Amino acid sequence: MKEHNKLVRDKVVEIIESNGEQAIFYTISDDQKFFQALLDKDFEESQEFKQNPSLEELADKLEVLYALAKTLGLSPDQIEAARLKKFDERGGFDERIFLESTSYETVL
Repeated sequence: MKEHNKLVRDKVVEIIESNGEQAIFYTISDDQKFFQALLDKDFEESQEFKQNPSLEELADKLEVLYALAKTLGLSPDQIEAARLKKFDERGGFDERIFLESTSYETVL
């Protein structure tokens, strides 16, 4: 039996069992444990995207971010509105600026 011990998408158990394998799993009922599992999944997806920067991996990261937002009671529209506000105030990353240091303590 292979150990996974990680949060998976809703249909993964069904897919595993349709392949004739057995899946041992449980549903996380505790909100704090679920939030932590999502943070762990976000880290996992970031590592996978770093190794394979592709549309598929980026979509996986976005799915986890949407799930994190949902646990906080936020919608994708609210995230986009906040992103646009911050973009208007601080810009994006188009100019590829890498800040090495400042002459004083700056809160970024």
